[in-house]
Amino acid sequence: MKYLKSRWVVSAAVVFVAAVGAWLGIFLSGTVAAKIGPVETGMSLRPAWKGETIVDASPLGTLTFRTHDAPLRLRISLENIDQEQAKALIEDPRLADRLPAILERDLRDGLAMLLVRSLLSAGAGALVVTMLVFKRPKVGLMGLLAASVALAGTGILAAATFKPDSVLEPRYSGLVAAAPSLVGSAGEIVTKFESYRAQLTKLVTNVSKLYDTVRDLPVYDADPGSIRVLHVSDIHLNPIAWNVIRSMTDQFKVDFIVDTGDISDHGSKPENKFVEEIGKLGVPYVFVRGNHDSDITEKAVARNKNAIVLDDAGAEVNGLRIYGLGDPRFTPDKSVPADSDPARLHEFGRSHAVRQAAPPDLVAVHDPTIARGFSGATPMILAGHSHERSTSVLPTGSRILVQGSTGGAGLRALEHPEPTPVQASVLYFDKTSKRLQAWDDVTLGGLGEQSVYIQRHVEENPGRMISPEPTNAPSPAGPVTGTVTPAAGPPLWHEGQSSPMLQRSPTEDVRNRM
Repeated sequence: MKYLKSRWVVSAAVVFVAAVGAWLGIFLSGTVAAKIGPVETGMSLRPAWKGETIVDASPLGTLTFRTHDAPLRLRISLENIDQEQAKALIEDPRLADRLPAILERDLRDGLAMLLVRSLLSAGAGALVVTMLVFKRPKVGLMGLLAASVALAGTGILAAATFKPDSVLEPRYSGLVAAAPSLVGSAGEIVTKFESYRAQLTKLVTNVSKLYDTVRDLPVYDADPGSIRVLHVSDIHLNPIAWNVIRSMTDQFKVDFIVDTGDISDHGSKPENKFVEEIGKLGVPYVFVRGNHDSDITEKAVARNKNAIVLDDAGAEVNGLRIYGLGDPRFTPDKSVPADSDPARLHEFGRSHAVRQAAPPDLVAVHDPTIARGFSGATPMILAGHSHERSTSVLPTGSRILVQGSTGGAGLRALEHPEPTPVQASVLYFDKTSKRLQAWDDVTLGGLGEQSVYIQRHVEENPGRMISPEPTNAPSPAGPVTGTVTPAAGPPLWHEGQSSPMLQRSPTEDVRNRM
């Protein structure tokens, strides 16, 4: 028994040492040079805690794809571009048609070379290290065998868990100006690209166009089949937010902006000067009041020629019907207690949702609790307030997207060890169906940086049915079914104009007297 136990210990030690040697061999294996179409690349394979593929297009940025589950990281560095070949492939339709097959062949050949080199390096590493530790040739061969089995298993796991669709949802890190050109149009990806080969072609084409221009970044060719909406929230008087909004509006060719509130901190008259930047953005700016925005703030926003202030009213903007509802509270006024009971806020949203004679394409509110009251009344709901981005699809099919703070929670962020990140999102709606197709979550470091992180998301089922919420809550005896009965009279929709009808609920009337 003692002998068997000793053998298990020795075997485990051999396997451990062989694994260390194999990973060390992979680390030292270097980079394989491979040409993928017109792009000269360097490929390397490294152990990692999670499986991913990184495309390094330095100095423009990097794209990260969760392509597999095996503990391996594939890095492809773009070293150079054959300018003449890239230009020919882009301009000649006959060559462009052959590009997917060329890229697939080149990529497969490059990966084959990389795998062979990595396997040889790992095997040599396992053999050498076990020989050095145990000083016995037989044990060294055992280590080589153990490493071979482990590497084969890792390779099989990577192949079995390969996710071709991961190329549709890249995570981008780099210069904000290069982001849309390198990542490509989300709407175009959803409507035109259905295969891994086609998306690989688009990525290489984008990179070729970028590297073809030395002095200036190319103009982003936005997909004409989508409506691009920039969602911002909780600016809290931080002037850096305007730089971010202007840059994203220009680079992503945004059609209009939706601000889900808290543009100010105290809602005072001296803060009105801050919102005048809205008039310089050059696109419609849809605004709903937050709990830090007063009536004074709301009116100051409305004075901008491109502003569309929605408070229990709707507007049609660039083909999307939007309903907006201001927050019923004004929390900076500490002399009057604010009713923030979740049940009351949910009911506040629900009472306004059932009044809609026709479901809007998009609803904008400030508080996520109020947003949930619109479940089943619209396909898409935008909110803010929490200073933390999140999204969820409710049982009715309605999606809520809660935005982080586009102002990094304002200058108060300096009070914390780690500043709140600056966040915004670009949403892509189909012009025909008016449904969300995809969205890019954009994150900058706290208080703003020159680099940016972008996570692409694709809506899995854009055309899903939106089921209305039951009119009554479920009872202990069982669920109560029912449908929402809208109140008589449709909302007033104003084409691209600020609504003069800023209606108030009784709760909001209390707020006006604060």
